[in-house]
Amino acid sequence: MAVKAFILIDTSPGKARDVALKLRQVHGVSAAHAVTGPHDIIAMIEADDISAMGELVVQKIQSVPGVNRSLTSIVAD
Repeated sequence: MAVKAFILIDTSPGKARDVALKLRQVHGVSAAHAVTGPHDIIAMIEADDISAMGELVVQKIQSVPGVNRSLTSIVAD
């Protein structure tokens, strides 16, 4: 069964739209939207297991230029 999570992402000032566009191209990212509020982007991701999710977050998402910080919340239901 696939593991899903929401990621709240903080970006460099003025970079939210560009980063969201880049994130949408990453395999495993179902959606990424620039939003208002305390975080700049909300993304939905999906991976085969927790290990693959960790690799997706650390190696693919956090390495996108403009991503400063992320907070991952795994879907529990």
